[in-house]
Amino acid sequence: MLNKMSKFTSRLVLVSGLLIMGLNSQAQPSGSKVIDRIVAQIGEEIILLSDIQNRRLEIIQEGQSLDVTTDCMILEEMLFEKLLINQAQIDSVEIPDDMVNSEMEGRIRYIASQIGSIEELEKFYGKSVAQIKAEFFNLIKKRMMAERMRDIITENVVITPNEVREFYNNLPKDSLPYINSKISVAQIVLYPKLTEDDKAKAKKNLEFRRSQIISGDRSFEGVATLESKDPGSRLTGGDLGWNSRGTMVPEFEAELFKLDPMGISPVFETQYGYHIVQLIERKGDNYHCRHILFMPEVSDKALMKSAATIDSLYAQIKKGTITFEDAAIRFSEDENSKQNGGKIVNPYTGDYFWDIQNINDIDPQMSRIVQSLKVGDYSSPSLYDNMMEQKQGIRMVKLLDRTKPHVANLKDDYQLIQMAALNEKKQTVIDKWVRDKIGGAYVHIFDKDFISQCTYRYPWIATGS
Repeated sequence: MLNKMSKFTSRLVLVSGLLIMGLNSQAQPSGSKVIDRIVAQIGEEIILLSDIQNRRLEIIQEGQSLDVTTDCMILEEMLFEKLLINQAQIDSVEIPDDMVNSEMEGRIRYIASQIGSIEELEKFYGKSVAQIKAEFFNLIKKRMMAERMRDIITENVVITPNEVREFYNNLPKDSLPYINSKISVAQIVLYPKLTEDDKAKAKKNLEFRRSQIISGDRSFEGVATLESKDPGSRLTGGDLGWNSRGTMVPEFEAELFKLDPMGISPVFETQYGYHIVQLIERKGDNYHCRHILFMPEVSDKALMKSAATIDSLYAQIKKGTITFEDAAIRFSEDENSKQNGGKIVNPYTGDYFWDIQNINDIDPQMSRIVQSLKVGDYSSPSLYDNMMEQKQGIRMVKLLDRTKPHVANLKDDYQLIQMAALNEKKQTVIDKWVRDKIGGAYVHIFDKDFISQCTYRYPWIATGS
């Protein structure tokens, strides 16, 4: 039997999974087929049998086992999500399109990293990244609405130290979780600066390629395939497929909607670099286009300048003329850590300790760096690939602490236990909210198997089936 902390972890995974699985579970590899029908409905939101089957596939891909209750559990997850979406629509909860696009970009990068590359992702789904974005835009937006609705429901829930202690004391001692060794690290990062010359060089090179395309010396597709820096469209000759207005960044669409069919834009700049775009076809706010991206590259001179600066800092820290923490505050260019004296916050827990696997998801180089360090030691400067921001820098790392594996306790793991206690309290609020809202919503389960063979946490059947 699961202990309270494990139950709560499971519930968090259940809810958050609904909001992150979109691209993985809903997209089907080309050629796959399912026999579809409506299984359930809440308000205007429907749940299809294919939705449940797709989620089953995702569970299998995650290496988890299925049993006779799996489909029932999946349906209840989806019913809960649809109830949140239904209420968000009633309450006019708004999610701006640019937030949806940003979320979409992050998910695509994450899934591509799991599959191997953008090219492998496109091959697996039989669609370009742009087509995936267009197809799943509304799905991701609704899931973000559900997440926002869930936050609204629990936004006033707080936990006191006495409640944390009571929660911990009520946990069966033989079922307390075993905590792996964790590390706490700090870093100083310097990023070589892009100069106006670097940017001008990239722009000039793309303008030259554009002139070759216009004159007929080279084809748009050929230049895109050989030289574009957009991995998602390069192998398709820059083809982004069909998209809807609002899918791409504003600067991109501003130039695109000036074009006639087969027209080619002048060189323009976005946050990603310099582009030219060719409109293939347009139908109202929907468009089919291809593009070429050139990204400015940092010069070797700028890289060497940053290396020299951080080498000087390294020498001063070794001599004791400045502390690592003061150097981070004064000189580090990592905005997320410099004000903490270089300490890196773990976004999963909100504290400064990392399970080594968690930090590898964000920063694969870190485990190799700290492997040979003792607590209090710092590494010599080395190249740093910032995967989250997609840029390269130079950094040094200090190992602040390394814990020993142990059974969870209040002294060493207070924040972890506090989070579990808070989550349990939030779950109580959510449980009450769900039961209150089910009575006022149209809820119907159509599939008889899901009525006769399932036992649910909430009274979905009693209201309408």
